[in-house]
Amino acid sequence: MEVGNRTILTEFILLGFSADPQWQLILFGTFLMLYLVTLLRNMTLVILIRIDSWLHTPMYFFIGGLSFLDFWYTSVYTPKILVNCVSEDKRISLSGCGAQFFFSCVAAYTECYLLAAMAYDRYVAICNPLLYSGIMSTSLCTGLVSGSYIGGFLNAIAHTANTFRLSFCGSNVIDHFFCDVLPLVKTSCTDTKMYVKILSSMVGFTVLSCLLAILISYFNILLAILRILSASGRHKAFSTCASHLVSVTLFYGSLLFMYSRPSSKYSLERDKVAALFYTIINPLLNPLIYSLRNKDVKEAFRKVTQARTEA
Repeated sequence: MEVGNRTILTEFILLGFSADPQWQLILFGTFLMLYLVTLLRNMTLVILIRIDSWLHTPMYFFIGGLSFLDFWYTSVYTPKILVNCVSEDKRISLSGCGAQFFFSCVAAYTECYLLAAMAYDRYVAICNPLLYSGIMSTSLCTGLVSGSYIGGFLNAIAHTANTFRLSFCGSNVIDHFFCDVLPLVKTSCTDTKMYVKILSSMVGFTVLSCLLAILISYFNILLAILRILSASGRHKAFSTCASHLVSVTLFYGSLLFMYSRPSSKYSLERDKVAALFYTIINPLLNPLIYSLRNKDVKEAFRKVTQARTEA
């Protein structure tokens, strides 16, 4: 489609990670294995939390919600990566790019809100243990998870509409493995000053407000832990937060690395590696982080496997 002397793009070419056929086969095998392990781990954790009555607590309700989110979070990206590894046709239509972009935003924004809700849950558990079961009622937990998804969808609608009102022209080659903000902006032939301001405001408000909620929660948690007299009590209180802190660090660390730097320091290769953390690696590691040192999850898994063996 031509407008003036410019051709408006209706499709893009995602270069992915390598054009070398041998490397593509290696990458296909690697990403397929990571994808299957991610799906298996997250769905196993969701099923364990669902069927074991000992795991029917607010903390595991949120962990199950995060695992369910990660289950389809990685599916936004990995299938297209796998197709590009074995196909010479690396094209993606403008509408396909928009759909991938939208669901990518839904997943990322929802995880921002969900991690903040999980921090509040830990705050109540440690700072108000006697009132925990009353405060963190089923209706409140359901509302927080539902609100996270609603917030994710609303932000994604605004973010996607703001991005795809731009006109894209020039080279349709995107040196990335998915339709991300920065590569798309580089192909835009319209003024992006207002777009960048709106984008910065949206992302900044969501990420910083969620981070602020997490920091406030953990500041109060730290004060509560310091008031605990016994070393074993302090260790037990901290251990209930350790997994969540690791998850928050991985997710927000990679996001801030990607989007908090000036565009003049934008590096495709470095940012592709950074993007891997919150798109592929984080959903892979989350179920491991929340179950590796968790005796309740290990016991639930042991009971399920024992029951299947006896059957």
